[in-house]
Amino acid sequence: MIKILIAEDQSMVLGALSAMLNMEADLSVVDQAENGVQALAKAKQQEIDIILTDIEMPGMTGIELAQELQRMKHPAKVMILTTFARGGYLRRAMNAGVKGYLLKDAPADSLAVAVRKIHAGRVIIDPELVTEAWAVDDPLNDNERKVLRLSLEGHSTKDIAGLVFLSAGTVRNYLSEATAKLGAKNRIEAARIAKRNGWL
Repeated sequence: MIKILIAEDQSMVLGALSAMLNMEADLSVVDQAENGVQALAKAKQQEIDIILTDIEMPGMTGIELAQELQRMKHPAKVMILTTFARGGYLRRAMNAGVKGYLLKDAPADSLAVAVRKIHAGRVIIDPELVTEAWAVDDPLNDNERKVLRLSLEGHSTKDIAGLVFLSAGTVRNYLSEATAKLGAKNRIEAARIAKRNGWL
């Protein structure tokens, strides 16, 4: 039996995915999480083979979840199921050790097939996305990415400093560097450019 944990912040999608995968005789959704933080905590508490996660979730994204699991050397294989066909996301996901990247508009029966293949040691990714992912380099480092994302969410420099445990001056430096790297006029434009390319 392949044990699956699903992380998805939309309740209806979470329920539908669980029901669909539980219909397969060799698959079992043993737990669910509404975000990456919950998923990480639950993955530490039990035996999980596959973690199926969305990318954009509150608290911790699916890619950040994969990075943390990789850092911990957690044995579960991470598979991303998302609406975002952005090369930047795929490249960051692959660097974080993700074994599968599927789009939510893929045929329903392809999900169970992909779970089995990934469990067996394969890597499942749309070939067109792979080409796009390596077409443009992501210019941002993790700190710049984090402060830009928080800025896009509407947080002030002072708020961001408190959230990421850095001084306001350091946060301003990261925002300025990111804005310059992306050729943007200000931090909001920089965040939008980064998001459009899948770098946030």
